[in-house]
Amino acid sequence: MAIDDVPERDTPGLPGVDPRGDPFLRTRYAVPPRPVTFLRRERLIRHLDGALATPLTIVNGAAGAGKTLLVADWAVGLGRPVAWFTTDAPDLRPGVFWAYVLRALHTAGAPVPVAVGCPADPSRVDEVLLNRLAAELSGPTAARRPAVLVLDEFDRVAAPETAAQLDFVLRHAGGGLRLVVVSRTEPLLPLHRYRAAGELTEIRDAELAFTAREAGELLDRHGLSLPAPVANALVDRTRGWAAGLRLCALAARESPDPETYLKEFEAGQSTVADFLLAEVLNIQPPDTQDLLLRVSVLERFCPDLANALTGRSDAGPVLHWLHHRNAFVQHLGHSWYGLHPLFAEILRAHLAVRCPGLAPELHRRAARWLKDAGFLPETLVHGAAAGDWDFAAGTLVSDLAIGQLFTGLRSAGLDDLFSRMAPDATGPAPELVRAARDLARGDLDRGPAHLERAGRQLAEGAADPAAAQLCWALLEVLTARLTGSSARAERAARLAGELRGAVPADLLDRHPELTALLLTHLGSARLWAGRFEDARTALTAAATGPEGASTALPREDALAQLALIDQLNGWPGRAEHKASQALAETARYSLPGPPGTGMERLVLAAVAVDRDELDRAQELLDKAVAPAEGDVSHDPVALAGRAVATARLLLARGDARAAVRAARPDVTAEVPSPWLRGHAALVEAAAHLAEGRPEAVAEALHEVPLDQPACVVEAARMQLAAGRPGEAAELLHALRDAGRTGPGVSVRAALVRAWNGHLAEDPATTRRWLAVALRGARHGHLRRPFVDAGPWIAPLLDTDPLRGLAAGWLVTGSTDVPPPAVPPVVEELSGRERDVLRRLARMMTTEEIAADLYVSVNTVKTHLKSVYRKLDVNRRADAVRRARDLRLL
Repeated sequence: MAIDDVPERDTPGLPGVDPRGDPFLRTRYAVPPRPVTFLRRERLIRHLDGALATPLTIVNGAAGAGKTLLVADWAVGLGRPVAWFTTDAPDLRPGVFWAYVLRALHTAGAPVPVAVGCPADPSRVDEVLLNRLAAELSGPTAARRPAVLVLDEFDRVAAPETAAQLDFVLRHAGGGLRLVVVSRTEPLLPLHRYRAAGELTEIRDAELAFTAREAGELLDRHGLSLPAPVANALVDRTRGWAAGLRLCALAARESPDPETYLKEFEAGQSTVADFLLAEVLNIQPPDTQDLLLRVSVLERFCPDLANALTGRSDAGPVLHWLHHRNAFVQHLGHSWYGLHPLFAEILRAHLAVRCPGLAPELHRRAARWLKDAGFLPETLVHGAAAGDWDFAAGTLVSDLAIGQLFTGLRSAGLDDLFSRMAPDATGPAPELVRAARDLARGDLDRGPAHLERAGRQLAEGAADPAAAQLCWALLEVLTARLTGSSARAERAARLAGELRGAVPADLLDRHPELTALLLTHLGSARLWAGRFEDARTALTAAATGPEGASTALPREDALAQLALIDQLNGWPGRAEHKASQALAETARYSLPGPPGTGMERLVLAAVAVDRDELDRAQELLDKAVAPAEGDVSHDPVALAGRAVATARLLLARGDARAAVRAARPDVTAEVPSPWLRGHAALVEAAAHLAEGRPEAVAEALHEVPLDQPACVVEAARMQLAAGRPGEAAELLHALRDAGRTGPGVSVRAALVRAWNGHLAEDPATTRRWLAVALRGARHGHLRRPFVDAGPWIAPLLDTDPLRGLAAGWLVTGSTDVPPPAVPPVVEELSGRERDVLRRLARMMTTEEIAADLYVSVNTVKTHLKSVYRKLDVNRRADAVRRARDLRLL
């Protein structure tokens, strides 16, 4: 005879059979045994101890969550008798239920006299019996040592009157009863009342889940000593589900390579699948099974989406019922649900066997419903899963979301998704997507070819031409940028402007990155062509456009190029500020990869050369890693910026030949850049001077553009050094109306005029222009122009009043080089952060600042953390000191 069939021995005064005439089985009153591999989890035991402090404890979780074994372990270690009743008896009507409860209490030695009685009718229980039971439990002896009753598998108790009777006894036991209910579902007891009174202890699925550490210990119990990453991955896959972990451990123990098994096991063909199919899926009605199988293709679903997949209209109540029965259907909020990932994996495998070929159709239905509902990312995923690439690519294009391939947040995911696009998808939208993917990698062989095919197909007529043509215009401007074609970029930008009116305004508002990318690419093409002011207009519009993660990369790109324009126009301070802003732009949105395109550091390196901080310049150039082949973030402008900064640093270090090589990068462009050509010519002229060939300078300077003030001033210095003061004066004469240039140009121009006065033995003119140069350079510590001026300048700087103008920042004779200027704030402080900083400087406490500003202490702490981050400090005193150095106070 099996142990489950062993009847309980008779107790004098108690009936030997239940109200149906069946014998009581003692295994229903025994605490279930724990396997040798069972892991005691102290955090849950401590929580369960709350069962002794509250009348009611609920342990509620899905099948296999480890509820029964957890409570059994707690009961055994409690050190006092526990009445245990597993409510798995068939036909568990009220009379039968209470007969079992009384039997369990008597078996555990609870203070319940035989005189309380026992139900004789299976379908009902006398109210007098319940009153007697509650009265006995509430006696003085019981109150000092309350009886503990565990009702396991309480989800099998379906009669509402039974739950009401149990609530009556518990409420009137007066502290003499501690009830622990173990259930897969929410019990019918009035939990809200117990919860409001503080009389309820709850342990649910989330707490029952194994942590990574606990999973590692469980695997150890099964003889599996595995690396932590393997245990962590298993916890992620099972979400800490106890039965899943145990079944996987048992199966892995039988495998010749347990580690590989746990990494790669097929959920659909495992003991885990057998458990879930038997315990969760197969016990559901056929219609519910069908719903679960169909929604398994979705990461999340709402009733309407589930109905779209099933063709029915009853998904709402079914999903609600499944969630409340802990059937591995999780409520995500706002009427959205999701399946436990391992359960979903098993259901998908089962769907493929039960309904071969249905999955693509389910993905197709889901994609169309999600598109109508406005869920673009999920629409694309399901369109791709259905193999409907025309639909997926068409959705990306018609939604104007093609720019997301370039903006960081979804770029990698979209690129991976469309990397699987079938070659037979050849309409305009698939070609545009292929072109975008190739151009995002800087592939100028395949990208333009796909773009050209898309353009031809669009010209032949398309179902939705406006959005597709606007996407084509964006990619055309990007192609023009990468190929150095300003005219091509202008044509595409004009087309984009015309198309914007044909596209719904709300669509453009949803995708501000498209406009930001268009403006940035157009500005870059103009910058390459040397049209600095036109470039500034487009780039400023991009940099000051809508903020957010979707536009962070193009705004950063625009700011970096604006910084380059400022540097080329002789505004090192402005360039430094914009470059620092650019570095901060993507950092604050935690976009993938390091912050900055690299151009920011090139600009900062050029500024460091202007200040004669050559080691810092080299460090910045090293951080601005050389572009990988095909990297779109390093277009011709970025390559040119690197060439200019590197060549200037090499010249400053005295390596003229290396500077000449660096100044002419290998850039493939339809039209050469005039300012890059001009800077390369200046470097070549400097090399001729350094090597004693002044006669070759004039020929090298023929390529210098006369509309670039910085190039003109440096060419004048070269002409003067080559012994041609007339040509130098003529070049400088053209600068008199160059109002857009900054101190980086004006200081050098003043030094050329001072040198010319020195050569003409005109000391008054020399000193006057030296004073102008010193005043212009002092604020930005522009030391390099004075070093480049030559040895004639040193004796003059050691005379009054020039000595005073140079004191403290410029190298003169034996004077030490002062420490570099305080690094700028990477990100500007907000107005409220400045308010907090000012009060910090007045030695106010956090509480005092909060009271003074009428905000909470936590708000002040948040502002302080932000201030510390922006000022790159860790303490209050350091923040105040740094702020004073930066003149923020």
